[in-house]
Formats: sequence, C-alpha cells, structure tokens
Amino acid sequence: MGFLDTIFGVINDLTWGWALIPFLVVLGVFFSAASGFVQFRFFKRMFNVLRGNDENNDPNKISAREALFISVGGRVGGGNIAGVAVAITAGGPGAVFWMWVIALIGMCTALVEATLAQVYKRTQPSGDYRGGPAQSIVLGLGENYRWLATIYAVCLIASFAIGFNAFQGNTVAGAALDSMEIPRLWTGIALSAVTGLIVFGGIHRIAKAADVIIPVMAIGYIGMAFVVIVLNLFSLPAVLWDIVANAFGFREAVSGGMGAAIAQGLRRGLFSNEAGLGSAPNVAATAYVKHPVSQGITQSFSVFIDTILICSCTAFVILLADVYQPGAEDIDGVALTQQSLVEHLGGWSQYFLTVAILLFAFSSIMYNYYLGENALSFMTDNPAAVLVLRLAIMGIVFLGAVAPGATAVFSFSDPMMGILAVVNLLALMMLFPIAMRVIGDFRKQLAAGVAKPIFDPARFPDLDTDPTAWPDAADAPNLPADRPVVATSQTPATT
Repeated sequence: MGFLDTIFGVINDLTWGWALIPFLVVLGVFFSAASGFVQFRFFKRMFNVLRGNDENNDPNKISAREALFISVGGRVGGGNIAGVAVAITAGGPGAVFWMWVIALIGMCTALVEATLAQVYKRTQPSGDYRGGPAQSIVLGLGENYRWLATIYAVCLIASFAIGFNAFQGNTVAGAALDSMEIPRLWTGIALSAVTGLIVFGGIHRIAKAADVIIPVMAIGYIGMAFVVIVLNLFSLPAVLWDIVANAFGFREAVSGGMGAAIAQGLRRGLFSNEAGLGSAPNVAATAYVKHPVSQGITQSFSVFIDTILICSCTAFVILLADVYQPGAEDIDGVALTQQSLVEHLGGWSQYFLTVAILLFAFSSIMYNYYLGENALSFMTDNPAAVLVLRLAIMGIVFLGAVAPGATAVFSFSDPMMGILAVVNLLALMMLFPIAMRVIGDFRKQLAAGVAKPIFDPARFPDLDTDPTAWPDAADAPNLPADRPVVATSQTPATT
C-alpha cells in the first residue's frame, strides 16, 4: 500500500504539483486570445438558456438547460464552500480575485471542449446522444489515438465515478452526523438507496432530478449570501479593496503575499469549475441543440455560475464576518464558512449550510456516476458492465458514508484526475483548429442575420460527424461552404 501511495504521490506532484496549473492557465489564455475572447462576445447569449430561448422542446431529448444544470450540479460542491475558505485561509483575500480571473479564462476553455464534444456526439439506439473527450479523440484524431482515449476513460472512471463519489458520501454523512446527530450507517443506507433510484433511471432521470435540485440549491445559497451582503452593505467596498490590494501585493495578509494569493486562487478556482479537466464535456454532448457552439456557450455559463456567482457568495460571507483573521489557520474549510454564517444570521444558518452541503454532494454523485457510465460505454457496449457499475456506485457511496477513514483508499483520485486533465488538454490543442472552424460557422450565421445558427454536417465533409445527431440541418441557411484547415485535417475514423 505504501508503494502505491508513493506512485500516486509522484503522479500527483508531476501533474497538480507544478505542471498542470500553468498548462491550464496558458492554454486558456491562448484559446481566449485566438478565438477573439468568445466568452465575452457571447456573454449575453448565455442567459438565453435560462429563459428557454435556445432550447428544443422535444421531451424525449436532454435540453440545453438540463445539460447545464447537470454540469453545474457536478461543478458546484465542496469546493464552493470548503475550497473557497481554504483558499482565503492560505492565500488571503487576494485569492478570490485570482479565482475570478481563472474563471473568466476557463469560460473559453469550457466553450471549446463542449463544442468539440457536440461536434463528435453520436445518436444511440434509444435516441439519446453520447459523446465526450474520449470519443472526440478517436473521431477527431483517428484510430491511432484510441490508446490515448482509453487512458482518458479509465482515469475518468477511477477519479470521478469511484474516488469522488466515496468522498461525497463521506461529506454527506459527516455533515448529517455533526449537525443533526444522524448515525453514518443510516445516512449511508438512505444515500445509497436514493443514488440507486436515480442512476437506474439513466440520464433522463438524472436530468429531471438536476432540473429540480440545482435551481433550488443555487438560488437558495445565492439568496442567503445576498441577505448577508445587504446586512453588511457599507462594509462591502472595504472587502472589495482588500481583495484587490492583497491580489497585487499592496497589502500582505498571509505569508507569501501575492504569490500565495495567485497560487491558491488559481488552484482552488480550477478545482471548483473544472474548466479544461475534460469532465463536463461528457454531459455537454447529451444535449439536443441546433449548433455545437450553442452548448459550448451554455457550458461556459456553468463556469460563470460556479465561480463568479457561487464561490463569490462564500467569499463574501467569510470576508464580511469577523471570524476570519488574516494569517490564522486554526479555523478553515467548512468550519470557517459555517461560523461566519452563524455570526451573520444566527445559529439556524448552520442547518441551512448542512442542507446545502447535502444537495451539493448529491448533485455531484449524480454527475460523477454519469461520467463513469459514459466512459464505460466508450470501452464496452455490454449492458452487464453498466449494471455492475451502478451497483458498484451504490456500494462506494455507502462505504464512503459509513467508514470515516475508508476514503483513504481512494487517494488515487487526484493523480488520476491530473492524468485525465493532461490527456484532455493535449487533445484540445490538437483539435482546437476544428473548434475554431465550428465557432467561425456560428459567427458567420450570426453576421448573416440568423438569430439561432444551425449546424449542417454537410458543410464539414472532412469531419467524422453523425448526420442523425443534427435533425435541424435541413433548415440551415445557405452560406458559402466551410474551408477546411489543411494543416490540421484528419482522415475520418471509421465507426
């Protein structure tokens, strides 16, 4: 066991330790600049999905909004409550500023990876769609890269479906025990049963559950933070100045000053919003939209919701209270957020936070399960394998809930996610020219006065797309044909 811990520790150091964070940042900046900062150009369109303006009304399909809520449910979790508190404790208030920066950059990365997942999605016999980075690698780069896609799929199952679900079960059980004195055994049984009810219903039941849970979760948490801000409105300017001053080293709050603020802000921001990690595109591919970029914009919006909105809520709750003391590390994580809330709103708020953690964790379990199922479907189409996975997820959630120390077994999750991110970013670099062509098609239609651009696979004959996944193609406007980028064209993979 010690040998394995050493191996996983080395992998973790080689990825998250020093290589992956700069890689994510540099690539995100490049994508933003090369695309003309599409995350800002299309910002107004992001809100259309909440109003239903960009949705198709087929009840048998996963809508753009449902796919958004599933991905938000996965992104929003402990990182938004405990992770922000850790970032502030270790990096000072300036870490919040750098979380905002990495979110604005990551919005473009999320748009690109979701767009590619949509381009290469495939229609299943059930009529649903499947896709994601593994499928994009094989169909976009060719069969010679299947080994890379397989590494991605294995790491996705290991990190999200197995490791993170154990952690989520442990988080739920711990919160229920601490605030409501509910034994871990009963929490584990109840959570495992509800998890089984959802996962055996497939992606449609997951989508319907997310469509209810996520708005309640997000609106409730943001509303609570809004009340805190209103109660401390005259203190807000000083807090905003502390964030900016500490971010640029004008005022040192912790040892390390500006360097600590940047490191903690970037690291916690990326852990929270997952932009570039290759997880959310698996969900993005399930949506029924008229153009791949439409879902890319939607997924970019989920990064905005996760970090700019919800993480900021936690930051303001902490920084507007007197519980946090710069340089002090005796209170951090959930305890810091919880005690800050109690100071603002009274003792009842700790129960509110417990409920929020329960909802956050459960939405993440649904999301993590689907990522595992999608990765498994890439490697095998045997229905028995899916059944085994569903039963295993129920068992893993139960194990994580009932055994406080059992989650140590799943310490491989972070290094596996590190490999996952490296593979995804390598694929994104190679497939970025294709994403730019599709984004160019979207822009061209907007410039021609088309309010809702429509993707026509026939305009991209060199790409291995699935025409049945684009039933609206017949209504696409008649514009000049797309011109492939010769330097990056690939021989379509056979399927």
